[in-house]
Amino acid sequence: MSEKTEITFMQTRLIRLASEEWYLPVEQIIHLFKEADVLGYIEKCYGIFHCEGDEAVLEDITEFLQGKGIEISA
Repeated sequence: MSEKTEITFMQTRLIRLASEEWYLPVEQIIHLFKEADVLGYIEKCYGIFHCEGDEAVLEDITEFLQGKGIEISA
């Protein structure tokens, strides 16, 4: 499997996980991730993220969003 495919799979898993953890519809998570460039962030940090579990990566994404002034409350 190519790295690009692995990144896409990770992005998809994290969208679903965020939806479950934050109690928001998948469509809203996709909009938020696109608006805040979370998908680009995942791609940029994939080298580190692929060694971590999805929960740890979601925690990092939460901090990334907070740094942009976006608060997520679960």
